[in-house]
Amino acid sequence: MGMVVGLTMLGDHNIERLLSDPPLVWKIAAPDDPDLYDQARREANPTSPWSRLFGKAPVQTPEIALVLTGQEGTSADLDKSWHGLHYLMTGSADAADMPLSFLVSGGRDVGDIEVGYGPARVFTAQETASILTAINGWTDDRLHARFNAAEMMRLEIYPEIWDRDPSGGEPLNYLVEYAGTLRAFLHQAVDLRLGLVVTLT
Repeated sequence: MGMVVGLTMLGDHNIERLLSDPPLVWKIAAPDDPDLYDQARREANPTSPWSRLFGKAPVQTPEIALVLTGQEGTSADLDKSWHGLHYLMTGSADAADMPLSFLVSGGRDVGDIEVGYGPARVFTAQETASILTAINGWTDDRLHARFNAAEMMRLEIYPEIWDRDPSGGEPLNYLVEYAGTLRAFLHQAVDLRLGLVVTLT
């Protein structure tokens, strides 16, 4: 399947809940798989052999309720376009200046729970608005001008398909399509005054 970036809208109050109780991230990253949440909850409250031997209950980490309201939980999938979009906007394969680098870096990690390739990262509503302001400057024409198949292959920009079409049409159109998806999603999040959860799975 490969590495895919997912974006989910979340209010600042629920972002703080995730940061305070990281197992809750599975209710966002995999809402249809309760086993992942249950396992993370058990790992957050381990039972030691000594506590079992002496009949002592483990110290429980209190669960903080996560109640989604309105459009919270709305998500978008950027498929495998994320690294190509990052390159077009930053000129880099790696972390670069924020906020344009948000697809690969920045924000705050939700604990150390691996939700795929590393932990989920969160951005507040204000940070999301700053991301949108920066993204809005990247029109389709500007993205076209930055596309360089040879350079992207040299830098190993995932998923390394950029030289498949010598004219650059097919892979570039793929990136431009997902750039539109990204802009529309960020506009909706900002209009609703919501932040973001970013996952790489």
